[in-house]
Amino acid sequence: MMMTQEAALGNLIELAEGLEAFVQQAAEEGSAAHEVEMEVWQRVLAMGRQAMGRFFDTQGEGDVGDSIEMPDGQQWQRLDEPHRRLYQSIFGPFELERVVYGTREGQKIELVPLDARLELPQSEFSYVLQNWAQSLDVDHAFARTAETLQMIFGLDLPVDSLERMCRKMAESVEGFRTSLKKPPVKEEGKILVTTSDGKGIPMRRPSDQRPAGARRKKGEKANKKQMATIGCVYTVDPKVRTPEEVVEALFRERPAEDRRKVTEPVAQQKRVWSSLSYSWGQEHVEAEPTVFRWMADEVASRRRRGQDLVCVMDGQRSLWTARRKYLPGEDVVEVLDLLHVTSRLWEAAYLFHPEGSDEAAYFVRDRLLRILRGEAGYVIGGLRQMGTKHGLRGSKRAKLTTICNYLKHNQHRMRYDEYLGKGYPIASGVIEGACRHVIKDRMERAGMRWTVEGAQAMLDLRSTYINGQWSDFQAYRIRREHQRLYPQHRVLENLTWSLAT
Repeated sequence: MMMTQEAALGNLIELAEGLEAFVQQAAEEGSAAHEVEMEVWQRVLAMGRQAMGRFFDTQGEGDVGDSIEMPDGQQWQRLDEPHRRLYQSIFGPFELERVVYGTREGQKIELVPLDARLELPQSEFSYVLQNWAQSLDVDHAFARTAETLQMIFGLDLPVDSLERMCRKMAESVEGFRTSLKKPPVKEEGKILVTTSDGKGIPMRRPSDQRPAGARRKKGEKANKKQMATIGCVYTVDPKVRTPEEVVEALFRERPAEDRRKVTEPVAQQKRVWSSLSYSWGQEHVEAEPTVFRWMADEVASRRRRGQDLVCVMDGQRSLWTARRKYLPGEDVVEVLDLLHVTSRLWEAAYLFHPEGSDEAAYFVRDRLLRILRGEAGYVIGGLRQMGTKHGLRGSKRAKLTTICNYLKHNQHRMRYDEYLGKGYPIASGVIEGACRHVIKDRMERAGMRWTVEGAQAMLDLRSTYINGQWSDFQAYRIRREHQRLYPQHRVLENLTWSLAT
């Protein structure tokens, strides 16, 4: 039974007076601060629950008369039976009884005035609870979020409810992305940069992929990783450097005090998106085309006339093929990530010198400096000659051939002397960081296994969170859900709403 206004207000006042009395008593007794803090919080939660209950009781059941006339002249009748719904708030659950309106034929519900007036969510979980729960989920395991909500609010939210909430919220991400406006010019750097990479996500094996009781084949793992493609678009101001400065930084040859004085350009207005390849029903998504189309849209929106466009990636051929297809243009500056070049040089060094030796370090430093000076062809030829001179055979020869072929295939992306002179970025640290932040830090923890649907939802939400767009995204999805759920909201503005007494 609905509590009267007077009774509800009385309970709220009683709770407030009880809190005041508790604090006074605790002060007189010299109680431990942490114990007082916890008790105060529990009492505040109780007051919040009482206040929300009073709010709902005041609204009544949403009875606005026997019928409602719509703008098109159609009459919706009050149906005989009220309907109940659960509203799960941060203060606990509430059961709301609502009067509903619709057509008598089949008792079809067309309008629930109370839901529309209060802008209630479609799900049982309040928007506040959804927001807070998922802002925890993007950083922590679902089970940890459930534990946190229980510890702070005393809420019992099953892990599967949190997972479903995650997938449902993620459905709004694509629409939100398309609604974003380009960043203000004053907040952008002078160089527009695109970059992409892949990162594996540990996946659950579909239950129908293997007959019950079937054994795995030799060498087959119980769970496999599926590659996700990550794309990033940002701007940065140019920083002109010399080859010597780059090598000194990589080999940490400068004194620590001097290194602290060096400031690197900061990526500005960085936006990230990631996708898996998947099929749901009639929908089929390919990761690389999806991400590169998104990057192309970002470039089309953000690139200013005459602005340099730089693409920095490793040597993965499929990525460069996607670049040429979705980001075409002879004016796109292709840059092979210098750190991948450096790693290949270290691999080559260990074919001729012991690992960890000064000779190996000198080998890499010397050739890296030559490459940075624009002598990549000389270095590649020299490596091949060294292999012949030292009589490399078998696996070592094959390894050196692979390294040289990698460098030769990407030689036109290794004009580092030009890039440094123009202040272009030559390393893909931004996308490497994105791979770590978006996937590794959340989705590769011990024991974690993902379904395709769950993984894609988490990729969408985590990218949005990392992009610093969480608050705007929450406002967007609430607004769009209201537009979808309550198209008749304006009808209620012309009705007299009687608050319960």
